[in-house]
Amino acid sequence: QVQLVESGGGLVQPGGSLRLSCAASGFTFSSYAMSWYRQAPGKERELVAAATSASGGINYADSVKGRFTISRDNAKSTVFLQMNSLKPEDTAVYYCNAQHRLILSSTYWGQGTQVTVSS
Repeated sequence: QVQLVESGGGLVQPGGSLRLSCAASGFTFSSYAMSWYRQAPGKERELVAAATSASGGINYADSVKGRFTISRDNAKSTVFLQMNSLKPEDTAVYYCNAQHRLILSSTYWGQGTQVTVSS
């Protein structure tokens, strides 16, 4: 049974930090590119950061470059998103995604975790 379980969301003041985690199970983690997406109310889901493998292939949305860092631990089948200097516009539900690097139809989503940046 495939599971992606996100954690670490919450309410934080502008300028603060949060660290999201996504624990994966039920598939071969190292064969998948791992990404974080987010969806704000009334907006489409957008890619925030992606890590193709443990050794590289990292991409960020322009809006989070220099503030967010994605990392993955293949040994623990977990992907992280360190979010610093948070802004109100970062408020959204953050989703973890696993995409097989060769089989496009093999993709999984987590249930999402709410991040709210507000004073």
